[in-house]
Amino acid sequence: MPSVDPIAQVPRHQTAIVATGPGQLSIQHDAPVPALAPDMILVRAASVALNPVDIKSLDYSAALGAIMGFDFAGTVAALGDEAAKDGRLSVGDRVAGVVYGMDKLQPDVGAFAQYIGALADLVLKIPETLSFEDAAALGLATATAAYGLFKELALPGSLDRLVSSDEAQDGDFVLVAGGATATGTRAIELLKTAGFRPVATSSPSNFELVKKFGAEKVFDYHDEDCAEQIRAYTGNELEFALDCVAEAETTQMCYGAIGRAGGRYVAVEPFRDSIAQGRSHTVEPSWFNVMTIWGRKVELGGEYAREASAEDRAFGARSFAAVQTLVDRGLVTTHPVKVMPGSFEGIAKGLAQLRSQPPSGYKLVYRIAEL
Repeated sequence: MPSVDPIAQVPRHQTAIVATGPGQLSIQHDAPVPALAPDMILVRAASVALNPVDIKSLDYSAALGAIMGFDFAGTVAALGDEAAKDGRLSVGDRVAGVVYGMDKLQPDVGAFAQYIGALADLVLKIPETLSFEDAAALGLATATAAYGLFKELALPGSLDRLVSSDEAQDGDFVLVAGGATATGTRAIELLKTAGFRPVATSSPSNFELVKKFGAEKVFDYHDEDCAEQIRAYTGNELEFALDCVAEAETTQMCYGAIGRAGGRYVAVEPFRDSIAQGRSHTVEPSWFNVMTIWGRKVELGGEYAREASAEDRAFGARSFAAVQTLVDRGLVTTHPVKVMPGSFEGIAKGLAQLRSQPPSGYKLVYRIAEL
């Protein structure tokens, strides 16, 4: 039998933010509480964080009736059979993680809800010293940065370099374009911990933030000669670039920064092939959809669609296990957050704000319950 908190008295229905049409959402008070699969846990939400993907998916691929949201932090209210047998988590544990929000195939597991259905191996157990508000910003950034760096970019040593990290290693340079994004800061810290030499781009107002996470050098992406500055600093030997912005300008800049021998360019969104053709013989480009780590078919339109991948599902679990070792050792810094008022009503307003005024250098976080 699943392990359930008898005090929590988990209800059958809950309050949640649900997609009702393209670009449309509503706060529903009779949304279903997720069914507990054997490999899942049920989390009573304390705080949730907003991400650009929340509003992009609502506007362009709304799954009608599905609960929205990816990032969350809270306490374990119940565990499925397999999750309970694993023994890593117990009812009452403080956790942070990421779920596939607004999934057509599993519409009840989104994060913008009182109870969240998460895969047990895609959450981090967090210490008492870490607030739920700060922890809410960890999940999606961790998943995206780890996949981008150690799976898609295929950095030498893969995840093993995180578990047996040694910052004294004289590793390769790795460029992180968009260093002040949540994925960017997480990528920089993972790179630094794994012994690589991260360099990054951001606006000058975020230079100190990016350096705090471990960037060896930060460049102003506004500068017309930004790519040339990076080439000079890296001795024309930069081989790896992770683009956390994936706009035409950042693709062009990354291509210009990669050294004469070429290398790998990886983006978090589709990039323009016309730019990639400029160095087609020396730079190998790709982009990824991190939603494959849940091991389910990704039911999105066009090039965002993906078949179910057992390999990516396994990688997701390994990456969270590796980052858990860093959390346990106190080696994880959380991305800055701005705690906003209003609970579910506030989330709805915040999502609308993402369309016109996306935050720079911080994430918007909302409290769901005091735990």
